[in-house]
Amino acid sequence: MPVLSLRGISKRFGTTPALNGVNFDLQPGEIHALLGENGAGKSTLMNVLCGRTQPSAGQIFLGDEPVQFTTSQDATRAGIGMVHQHFLLVPTFTVAENLALASQTRQSPLKEAAKMANRLGWIIPLNARIADLPVGTQQRVEILKALLGNARILLFDEPTAVLAPPEVQELFTVLRALKAEGRSLVFVSHKLNEVMALCDRVTVLRRGRNVETVAVSETNAAELAHQMVGDAVESAALESIRSVGPDKSLTPLLSVAHLSTVGGPDAVALRDITFAVQAGETLGFAGVDGNGQAELAAVLTGLRAKSAGRIVLRGQDISRLSPRDLERLGIAFIPPDRHTEGLALTLSIADNLTLEASNLPRFRRGPGGIFLDRAGLRAFAAQLAADFDIRANDLTQSARSLSGGNQQKIVIARALWRKPDILVAVSPTRGLDIAATRYVHARLRQRQAEGGATVLISTELEEIIALSTQIAVLYEGKIIGIMPPETPREMLGRMMGGQMQESGHG
Repeated sequence: MPVLSLRGISKRFGTTPALNGVNFDLQPGEIHALLGENGAGKSTLMNVLCGRTQPSAGQIFLGDEPVQFTTSQDATRAGIGMVHQHFLLVPTFTVAENLALASQTRQSPLKEAAKMANRLGWIIPLNARIADLPVGTQQRVEILKALLGNARILLFDEPTAVLAPPEVQELFTVLRALKAEGRSLVFVSHKLNEVMALCDRVTVLRRGRNVETVAVSETNAAELAHQMVGDAVESAALESIRSVGPDKSLTPLLSVAHLSTVGGPDAVALRDITFAVQAGETLGFAGVDGNGQAELAAVLTGLRAKSAGRIVLRGQDISRLSPRDLERLGIAFIPPDRHTEGLALTLSIADNLTLEASNLPRFRRGPGGIFLDRAGLRAFAAQLAADFDIRANDLTQSARSLSGGNQQKIVIARALWRKPDILVAVSPTRGLDIAATRYVHARLRQRQAEGGATVLISTELEEIIALSTQIAVLYEGKIIGIMPPETPREMLGRMMGGQMQESGHG
């Protein structure tokens, strides 16, 4: 008998159906994958299971008993724990306070969390504020929250999104151990190789409906990809993208020399960072999260001051310029967290798309440009939504109402529509499905082919290898090697872990 069953689960948000008659069974001691494009209904289904959202129709069963969760506490008491893709942590609280808050009724939650962290091989700074921690460490705290107590059913929504390859394998070891203890796991992931390596069965959703449930041993990645996206593996918008060839300038478009920053409790010190990127190139920064990636992106975009070194764009020293000045000079930024840094979630989709464009003379009217051309901005937003495959019924709805993938496409659109000379992209496909990831990658390659230079920072080693013309490995705030993309993954992994260093770089 399944430990968890869903029968005919539907959910509508206004006139928009997110789920339409979904059926799902979770067997004892299995890891069951849930696949689907962004907007397919995966997160909505997880929110129904954990009590954050109530279904419009359908029934949930634990064993053979019908249940109804009106709050997340109801689901927790029923033995369901969840690791959310967008962390439900209090940023101003410490790690210890967040863990205690998640286990108000349990004795010694910190002792229990410490045991679990030890099993994962993680060192968690209990007294550090959540806001001061890198994204990867915040993710680990979220996982510990879900594992506290004796939950028999665990829901993991994109748990590997911010983890480096070695950390993913460590997590898989823990998930398999939880399965061996008799727990049942639902694993939401866009990464087919993870599903094939970890899971027992897989259910595919498309546009809120069941497509297929199959044993992983009876399928393959290509079949699953086809089930997820149908025949439209690539967005139709990609048909308009054609390579026009890179501008291979002999002079670097961007050069950084001996760049250093001051470290602190909330920041890794950058140490003597040196690199150059020519027009038409992508320099990918590989590394385990928390080794200076966030600090490097902040310095390059004017959000953090340097303590030494120079940053030169087309021969001009830009080291002390503001983010607005850098934007005017042609530097665009895709931040790592779309919710806190990339979007104004309460504003409309159209407003988010046109935040920067609204300052352009072409969208200004009247003496001194004091009036906005709102009709022009609406038309411009509609064109961007079409060009970047942003799927929404109405551009006046809030950005918060979109799926994670469509939210990320807004961030991508705002960064790329101006055709920037330099793009600083941090985890640009985090949380995106196969089709959306391919789309974003094609857009990044297109900008490179047009002569733009990209500094790509990602914990996804496959993404770094696929997009980069050079790969810099960052460890403890220092470049320990700049390698060609053909470098064996094992060597890159060892460098990311600080186990080997290449001379003559950084």
